[in-house]
Amino acid sequence: MTKQTNRRTFLGQTAAAGAIGVGYWTGTSKQLRAQDSALQGLSAACIGVGGKGSSDASHIAEHGVNLVGLCDVDSIFLEKKALDHPDAEKFSDFREMLEKLGDKVDIVTVSTPDHTHAAAAVRAMRMKKHVYCQKPLTWSIGEARLMRDVAKETGVVTQMGNQGTSEDGLREAVEVIRSGAIGDVSEVHVWSNRPVWPQGQGRPAGEDPVPDTLNWDAWIGPAPMRPFKKAAYHSFNWRGWVDFGTGALGDMACHTTNMPVMALKLWDPVAVTAVKNPGIVEGESYPASSSIVFEFPEREGLPACKFHWYDGGELPSDDLISQLPSRYQKKIAEQRAGGKKNSGALVVGSKGMLFSENDYGARYVLLPRDQYADYELPEQTLPRIPFKGNNDLRQKWEFVASVKGEYEPGTMSNFDYAGRLTETILVGNLALRAGEGQRIEWDAENIKSTNTPAVNEFISREYREGWEI
Repeated sequence: MTKQTNRRTFLGQTAAAGAIGVGYWTGTSKQLRAQDSALQGLSAACIGVGGKGSSDASHIAEHGVNLVGLCDVDSIFLEKKALDHPDAEKFSDFREMLEKLGDKVDIVTVSTPDHTHAAAAVRAMRMKKHVYCQKPLTWSIGEARLMRDVAKETGVVTQMGNQGTSEDGLREAVEVIRSGAIGDVSEVHVWSNRPVWPQGQGRPAGEDPVPDTLNWDAWIGPAPMRPFKKAAYHSFNWRGWVDFGTGALGDMACHTTNMPVMALKLWDPVAVTAVKNPGIVEGESYPASSSIVFEFPEREGLPACKFHWYDGGELPSDDLISQLPSRYQKKIAEQRAGGKKNSGALVVGSKGMLFSENDYGARYVLLPRDQYADYELPEQTLPRIPFKGNNDLRQKWEFVASVKGEYEPGTMSNFDYAGRLTETILVGNLALRAGEGQRIEWDAENIKSTNTPAVNEFISREYREGWEI
């Protein structure tokens, strides 16, 4: 048996450690450094190396992983990243890269627009590669369920890039809420300063020449083909288009709702309503602003709860805003006067409230302040990542150390957790397909609406030939 086979057999045996679900950790591990590991030689292929993908690739490499493949549809991004990793092979199509590199790769990172996440990640997992995939985990609800299932079937280590999950502050806030410090929670309110890209418009007319530096066919991937239009889609404005992105909700909710969702087990809503819903514009673009309400039943001893989402400048009621810290109330007043938009998360309990204005839930305050002046934190129940660094580097350490079998708790935002989070969030986008005020009843187990069948066609998509999952 070769040394390469021995290493891969070991990795397969330790992969289960990375698939441990939230709430099942059994202790903490001493701080480890990837470069000091007895198990050397991990290699990775990175799909999408511009923008966030550039730091994703760099962070994996900083934790001792050798980058052997780089893929980007835009040769400008690809060549720039290749300067840092001159020995890595370069590709513009991830299908070709995965086919060619084969057994040379242990880890695959996916940092592409939302619509290609599942096509790349599922292919990699079925090849027994450990996968790090950016948020939201997938473009569609059906893909999120598939990602969960394939991760479970293959036993690979997985992680979604909602890096706030690695923050000690988020984990502490989860423990505070679970301890009952603010009582029974019946309301959660999360508002976002997104979108910060064009949204709420129809498809631009005409067609521009495709730049020689861009593989437009690979950029479109599994989505329906459309003409290239300069600055309309690549490289940032794709988020607002329903064929490629998931709008403000998909972009930020996997960050901003992560803490209350984890604390309150806000899975599987039974209904969702877009109470402010300008609708999908010409079937092409998410609205410029919206307000959505998710309904959750009693679950595992927790009371029924409503989760309110606001984007594009929409905000909770004045009654709730007036209970926030005065400094933050001033920021809201400035927003209403035409200033920059703000973000926040407010968890409303029967005894008090927990408020965070940090997109990752990493910093929070208990309200009213005087009531919690002498509050003592509950016993720690969630592990803390021993690696010291920013949240992005910490999360990558958690992933790489879990692949090596050196971190017993495993990845917190593994695809079982991240898939459930993504499924929950993306049900909200179905509400935008319905009329304003239309309450969509949701059967989470069978991933379908039981009273608004017209939205069910958007649970999954028909993939373009050659890009099937």
